[in-house]
This record gives sequence, structure tokens and C-alpha cells, in this order.
Amino acid sequence: MCYFSVPFIFLSSVCFPCQKKRERETHRQTDRQTERSKRGWMWNQFFLLEEYTGMDHQYVGKLHSDGDRGDGSIRYVLTGDGAGSLFVIDENSGDIHATKRLDREEKAYYTLRAKAVNRITNTSLEGESEFIIKIHDINDNEPKFTKDPYFTEVPEMSPLGTVVTQVTATDADDPTYGNSARVVYSILQGQPYFSVEPNTGVIKTALPNMDRETKENYVVVIQAKDMAGQMGGLSGTTTVSITLSDVNDNPPRFPKSEYTPESTEPGSTVAVLRATDADIGRNAEMNYRITSSDGPSMFDISTNRSTQDGVITLRKSLDFERKRSYTLRIQVENSNPDPRFLRYAATTDGATVKLIVEDVDEPPVFDRVGYVMEVKEDVAVGTIIGSVSATDPDSSRSPVRYSIDRRTDMDRVLNVHPGNGSVFMLRTLDREDIAWHNVSVIATEFNNPRLMSRVPVYVRVLDVNDNAPTFATYYETFVCENAKANQRIQTVSAADADEPIGGHRFFFSLAHEASVKANFTVRDNKDNTAGILTRRNSYSRLQRSNYLVPVVISDSDFPMQSSTNTLTVHVCTCDREGNMQLCNQEALVLTAGLSTGALMAIIFCVLILLMIVVLFAALRRQQRKKEPLIISKEDVRDNVVSYNDEGGGEEDTQAFDIGTLRNPEATEESKQRRDIKPETLQPPIRRTVILPPAHRDNADVRNFINQRLQENDQDPTAPPYDSLATYAYEGSGSVAESLSSLGSMTIEGDQDYNYLSEWGPRFKKLADLYGGEDSDSCRDS
Repeated sequence: MCYFSVPFIFLSSVCFPCQKKRERETHRQTDRQTERSKRGWMWNQFFLLEEYTGMDHQYVGKLHSDGDRGDGSIRYVLTGDGAGSLFVIDENSGDIHATKRLDREEKAYYTLRAKAVNRITNTSLEGESEFIIKIHDINDNEPKFTKDPYFTEVPEMSPLGTVVTQVTATDADDPTYGNSARVVYSILQGQPYFSVEPNTGVIKTALPNMDRETKENYVVVIQAKDMAGQMGGLSGTTTVSITLSDVNDNPPRFPKSEYTPESTEPGSTVAVLRATDADIGRNAEMNYRITSSDGPSMFDISTNRSTQDGVITLRKSLDFERKRSYTLRIQVENSNPDPRFLRYAATTDGATVKLIVEDVDEPPVFDRVGYVMEVKEDVAVGTIIGSVSATDPDSSRSPVRYSIDRRTDMDRVLNVHPGNGSVFMLRTLDREDIAWHNVSVIATEFNNPRLMSRVPVYVRVLDVNDNAPTFATYYETFVCENAKANQRIQTVSAADADEPIGGHRFFFSLAHEASVKANFTVRDNKDNTAGILTRRNSYSRLQRSNYLVPVVISDSDFPMQSSTNTLTVHVCTCDREGNMQLCNQEALVLTAGLSTGALMAIIFCVLILLMIVVLFAALRRQQRKKEPLIISKEDVRDNVVSYNDEGGGEEDTQAFDIGTLRNPEATEESKQRRDIKPETLQPPIRRTVILPPAHRDNADVRNFINQRLQENDQDPTAPPYDSLATYAYEGSGSVAESLSSLGSMTIEGDQDYNYLSEWGPRFKKLADLYGGEDSDSCRDS
């Protein structure tokens, strides 16, 4: 339906066949709107083809106002979806153009708003109104299948027209406009086995009774074409992989009708039969059964479900002397037959099995599968506790020899007589140590020792009353000084390693030697416990701090066993309510709930910790040991570094380099400490020593000593205690020259020692010996 406004007329570039009708409808709408408002801005739809390929902008339509006199006073304005970018309007003429190619699949319509404004005042002549530009579809998209490829199955032997699967293709074109999105399906590959419905894409079987055993897999190619399949339409294809699933349409078959095993062994598998079935999986499962046999209940057959083989086994032992061959009739059938195919062929098959029995030498056979023997734990060594018996099943009836498998009797507790099989004891037994002994007895033939058989022998050790009852645990308690007579201070119980048939019954009493002037009494509770009661009204901790109460415990078995156990009682000071306040050290430990074993464990742990601490301290002390910096006879904190290597004097340049003292710059830069391990080991840097002139002032020595003093003060690697470094170099050009007397004989007459008196008190002795007239006279004399 086309719409027009009172002041505006929309002229579309699209021709409408119902133009007259639309004009009448437009006039009626205009009249109704005029009645409602002076401004009746209505809108119409514009249509535009997608994928426009022209060189010029595509013309959409035209806006025009009745108030437009053509003098340029009115300006047309367009806003909304794509206004200014996709759609532009000539503000003078009102012509609308599309500037780009439009794709309906991206956006099917655009909503825009138009108005006319006064060019001078920029005021709107009428209100803004909306109109829609719809994009007409063209067939520019081919159908696409939702999956590619498809995988499906259909049972074999299916009837004609069985639905296999359905394929679906979609077309992005407009389904409401023309046939661009109308898809038709066809089959390109897969005939004559399958067909496809053109409108729905349903794939069906085109042949009945397709056999999987003949061909299992099929590849079908389906085409989807738009434009209802007409020429010029676009198309797409997909592949459908169809597999025929198996049904049970084949019976099992024996490859041959007779089987003859060459040999058989009693108790083992006699024969294995294998039938074939063309089906697979569950449909290939089969069952075997024996339909007839000349040895009733001698054989049995079962199906191995993993291989579908028929396994024939022996149910009874064969005897070559009694019967040397057997004939069986075996039948095989499907486990899961399909009733639909029972009429096509037989579902069972049969075969004959002939079994030949060979004569073999068999090992001895025991008359029991196991023996159970009982023996008391106090039985004497050599006592016979039972016997075993085995015979040779062969016709030769070879004698049997018995022995104990020592791998099952490492302690050599039992032995067996080799001839008659009597089992006897090699050592006494203790039920409390081992209650059951399990050994194996071996029976071998005398004529063929390699043939042997084993039988287990279980020996149960019966209990005898050989253990005396004792306290169930260590008991230690306390009694208050203000205790009353017949006051219970402890309840004791007993334990016995024996296990009598009727259960334990213990009797408690005070030892006879302690019943005279007894301080405590023992009351039997008749339930294998007893109470320790006070016998006096008060106890004195100062007179006696501990009491030892002997308790006699006896059992009720035969012979009766008894033992005397001691209960330790500590005397403690208590309050009126009986709470302990002051006690000796043992009682304090008792109240803390610690036994002697617990105390020993605590002490042991403390000793281990102390040993660890001492060891750790020793290791730390060992690590801190370092090479002494000085050789000192006194242990003083302020150490004096003594350099007492006399050497050969100033003239001895072979022992040391005197230039080091004269030239401080020639010393090594990386000086290593002797009391710590250096981080990096680098070779010392050797420098060329430049000796100073022979007659030079002693200022170089003073500078050297000052420099060394400053280096020691600022050196972070210096020892952390005071050190005294002595540099006893007198320098070159000394007025005293050399003090050595090695060359005195040659220049003795030229020597003058008067200057020694000017050197201070250290050289006073030398000045007295060599200086002055007295010394000269002494030398002359």
C-alpha cells in the first residue's frame, strides 16, 4: 500500500500495478489525517534490488513538498539507518540514491526519517516521518547442507522404502520472494540402491534385502538445488556414508564334519571346535552342546565368548585300560536367532568328534584333597599326629614315596615317613607362637620320581594350660594419708596367653606372706577383676611413702597356674575430697598419667636432642676454625703481628724484592685474607718495579707506612681485632748505613761511631761499645 502526505508526495522509482487503488486509498487516508491534524506526515515503502552492479548510484525515490516553489527556499533532510553513508538525498530536489551495493542477507530493510525545513530559518515545515526501504532479493546464495558428510546405518535385509536418514539444506535467500530459497533434492550417486525425496531430503532404500555379507558400505551423493530445481538455479552437494548393520541372517557352520584329536590328558581341554558365522557382533554369538556320546557324563562343552570356540573338557578321569576311544556328536546354533529369517535356512549345524585315549603315566593320587591334623602343644618329639595316603592310578601300581616340601616347613616342625605316610613331630610346638602350621606333602613314584603330586596338611596346635595369668598392665596408684578403712584405691584385671575352651576365669587374693599385718586387702569381684582396698584409717607419708602389695592371680584350668604380681602404692597428702595435694616424685608422675616406659621414652628423646645440639655446635665450631694470623705464645685479645724473618739484609735481592717497600704503588691490589677462604682464586698481578734513586729521602717509607695504615683502617676484609703491623725498613741513604759487621775488617780504621749516641736509648749499648775514646783505646789494646 502506498502512502502520501498532505504537503508531501513520495514518488517511487518502482512501478506499482495497483496505482489507482493506492491513490484512492491514499486520498482517503489523507482526508482522515487532515481531520485529525494540520500536519499529516505519512510514509510509504521504497523497494531496492540487492547487489546492484551499475556504475552510477542506484536511484531509490523522490521526496517533494507542495510548498516547494522551486526557488530553493526548502531543504530536504534525511536521517535514520544508513542516512548519509548508504543513502543520500539531494537537499534541493529530494532525490534519494543508494551509494553502495546492498546485500539483503546482511540487512533486509532500512528505516529512515525525512523532513523539509526552511533553508533560511532552519525550521521544520512539517513533523518528521518514517519510511522503509526494503531490499528485493536476488538468487545469489547456493543451498548449504547442515552437515557434510553424513554418517548413518540401516539394517541389512531391510524392505524396499526403509527410511535411512534425512538430509537438510538451507538457502540464505528470501523464502517469501520468488523461488530463490526453494530447495529441491536429487541423488547424484548411490543408485539403484537408495533414493531421496525431492522436497524433504529423506533418503530411503531403493532395493530390498541388501546383504551386508555381500557389500557393507555405500557412498551416496545428494544435491540440493534452489529455484525449485529449474535451470539457472544454484546447487550444493553433500556425501552420505551408509553402512549396512548386521542382522542374524546366517547360521553357524562347522568347516568340517569330523574331528579327531591326537591325544588327550585327564583334567584338561580335550578339543577346541571352531564354527564360522558370516554375521558379526552379537549376531555371530553361538552355543555348542553335546547331542550324543558313548561316554555319558564324561565330557562337557562350553563356548569361549571371546573367540566363539567350542571347548570340550573332561568331567571324569579317563582310563586307558577300560575304554580307549569316545565318539561325540556336537551341535552349534545361534545364541540370538532372528525369527524373520528362520524360514530361509537352517539355524543349526552338527559335527562328529572322535576322541582317542592314549596311555600315559600318571602321578600318584591322594585319597583326600587336604588333611587336617590336631596336636597338643606339649606333645613330645617323634609323636605321630596323623598320616597321608596316595596310590598310583596306573595299571603298574608303582609304590609311592612320601616327603615334606621344606619350602613350606622352613622351621622343620614336621616330617613324614617315606613308606607309610605317617606324619610325626620333629620339635615341640607353642600355640602362643604359631597356632596353625601349613605344610605340603609330596608323593612320588619309585619308578618315575619326576611324577609327583602334592597335598596340603593343616596342623592345628591345641592349647594346654602352660601360662600363668598376670596383671593386664602395670599398675601403680596412691593412697591418701587421711584414707578410711575399706576404701577402694585401685581396680586390677588379669590376662592369660592361654585360650581355654570355656573361657578365662581368674581368682585374686593377697599373698600369704603379706596377709600378716597387711596394710591393704584384695577383694575378688568375680568378673576377672579385683579391687585393692585400704585396711587402715590413716597412713603417714613421713613414716613410709611407698607400699608394695603382692597380689596372687590363679586360673581355673587344669593344671592350675598362678603368679604373684606387685602393685605399687604411694602415700600422698590429700584434701577432704580425696584430691592429691602433695606426694613424692613417683606419685606425681603417676597422676600425670605417665608410666615408667613413657618416662624412659621421654628421657631417650631428650638425650637424642642434646646429642644433635652438641653435634651441630661442634660442626659450627669446626667451620669457624681458621688459620692463625700470628704466632703468639700468649692468648691476648690485642695481637701483635710479628715479622721476624731476618733475611739477608738490604743487599739480598734474591730472597725478597726490596723495591716493594720503596715503591708502594707496586704492591698487589687484590690482597687476600689468611683467616677466610677467598671467594675467587685469581693469580697475583705482577707489576714492573721502578726503583727510586739511590740517595733519596726517607719520606717514601713514611708515606708507605701511612698508606698501609690507612688501607688497614678502611679495609673491610681486615681482621675484627686490633693488629700491629711493623714495617722495619730504614730506607736508602741512611746516615748509619749498614749495621752488619761482615765488612768491618776492611774499613775498620775509617769507622766513626760517635753518631750512635744521637740515636736514642735503643742504641746506647752500641754507643758505649763503639763510640768515644774509651772504645777506641779498648780496641787498640
